[in-house]
Amino acid sequence: MSAEMLALSSGALMAYHGLVYPAALRQMARRERTFSECSQRLHAGHAPTIEVIIPAYNEAPFIAAKLRNCAALDYPSDCLLIKVVFDGCTDETVAIAHNTLKALIKEGVDVETIEFDERSLNRGKVAVLNSAIEESTADVVVLTDVSASVPADALWRVANQFADPEVGVVCATYEVAGDDTGERAYWAYQRWLKEAEAKVAAPFGAHGAFYAIRRRYWEPVPFSTINDDVMIPMQIVERGYRSVYDSNLIATESESASRETDLRRRLRIGAGNLQQALWLWRLADPRDPGMAFVYLSGKGLRAFVPILLVVFLGACIALALQGSWIGLAICAAVTGALVINLVEAWQEVTLPAVLKPVSAAGYAIGGQIATFLGCCQFVFGQRKPWRRAADNTGEPDYIHPLTRMGKRCFDVAIALTTLAVLAVLFIPLALIIKLDSPGPVFYRQYRVGERRENRTDLFLLIKFRSMRTDAEKGGARWATKQDSRVTRVGRILRKTRLDELPQAWNVLKGEMSIVGPRPERPVFFEKLENEIPFYIERTYGLRPGITGLAQVEQGYDEDIEDVRAKVMHDHVYAMLLTTPWQWLKTDCSILGRTVLVMVTGRGQ
Repeated sequence: MSAEMLALSSGALMAYHGLVYPAALRQMARRERTFSECSQRLHAGHAPTIEVIIPAYNEAPFIAAKLRNCAALDYPSDCLLIKVVFDGCTDETVAIAHNTLKALIKEGVDVETIEFDERSLNRGKVAVLNSAIEESTADVVVLTDVSASVPADALWRVANQFADPEVGVVCATYEVAGDDTGERAYWAYQRWLKEAEAKVAAPFGAHGAFYAIRRRYWEPVPFSTINDDVMIPMQIVERGYRSVYDSNLIATESESASRETDLRRRLRIGAGNLQQALWLWRLADPRDPGMAFVYLSGKGLRAFVPILLVVFLGACIALALQGSWIGLAICAAVTGALVINLVEAWQEVTLPAVLKPVSAAGYAIGGQIATFLGCCQFVFGQRKPWRRAADNTGEPDYIHPLTRMGKRCFDVAIALTTLAVLAVLFIPLALIIKLDSPGPVFYRQYRVGERRENRTDLFLLIKFRSMRTDAEKGGARWATKQDSRVTRVGRILRKTRLDELPQAWNVLKGEMSIVGPRPERPVFFEKLENEIPFYIERTYGLRPGITGLAQVEQGYDEDIEDVRAKVMHDHVYAMLLTTPWQWLKTDCSILGRTVLVMVTGRGQ
């Protein structure tokens, strides 16, 4: 398919989702009556029992205000239970909560707390919610974030909506703190969209800050669920119950999203949207045309918009390189919008009014690129439980958020290009390897990957086989110069680094990076950790790389002294990731030197 066709087709689908769908939804919503208000007003004698569940993980700045907000809720105390679930907090959240509750108890406020220690850190929010809702005996369960506050009459508004037995979900609307133009525009659009969807069929998901479900309609969601505030309510909608969007019930997010927090949220949204589109396919049932339209044209298509945007921008770049002024103009406009938004965010400048829409456009484009990376994480192996975007583990992230996002984009682009351009070499190399010596074409071996806060990853590295199959018959040992275990073809592969081409697949899976510290074998890892200071820290928050600063400086390891010298280079490389510009210059330099090694055959 030509670049023009790719640009037209991807652009048309994005235009349908962003322009045609909202316009059609607006017209359909005008013809439907709203269910945001219930005419019946309950009194205390008929109030349903309500349990408010608040999952909390490292929420020290907000937990006291949240508890006071809950204490101010106007609802009969004999019908209300407030439960805070602490999921392995490592900061002062639990201590602050208990001190706050001591004061509130004197005011007659009863709040139940459940604590999981740090060993339960991997439970994640979904496991906490499943467990807490399962144990609830209330008529209605309210789920709310620690950093969100609601008005005093919030529970009465919820109870009034559930007076209708067909209602299974009640969603509050959402306001976010901060004065970021792009973020305000984003949430204003999201609020309008959910309100319109509610009039046509149902709001697709809820704002996680505050929503309520009828307990008996609930079913547990899978542990791997990314966006629980979509899956929990939409599973109830799938069963035929209504979801109400109350535009007068406002949950206010008290935490202003930093650029890094916003990036993590976007990554989570991208992965979650793709997961939802695949898991909730039953909502496309033509017997419910309103819901099918909302699903297929809204969230279903939205999951693929980041991918379509990347395809569209790639096609425009190709057109620009071919001399197309339209492609060049689009590339210039996108770049300009991104730069203006970054300047506004990072330099904290006040833009002229005429540039505010441009900044908002840049925010939207940058957000879609981040959600594309989230899609990649979902497809290529995100395994850890997802937490709220603003969760803080207490460990500082030394890598700049733009560096982290850019590095992953860089990795995916280089890996795809490598597989596409050099795939022609795979078959002849495979034949030569098979003819040269008996054994498999590929060599798979466990390597130590990224070190995280509470674990260190292991993964299966894949390479073209360059040694005899009995190379480690007498035990594991490092390769040496003129190693007799290396085959004739393997010697050429190692000198040109062609043996490492299949590792592009490890990069796409998110197990490795193009540039980073060398991934070590577990059999050597414990010895190296004991003998080399700060050895394990070299991959903290950083994926190991196919190539790296240490590799181009020294080549292959022959003994522990070589590794000791490389550790210094690995730590120097990590220090260069603190700013995007330093990272980009460093990675480009290392890649250039790696290509030189391959061309000149200076590898071992």
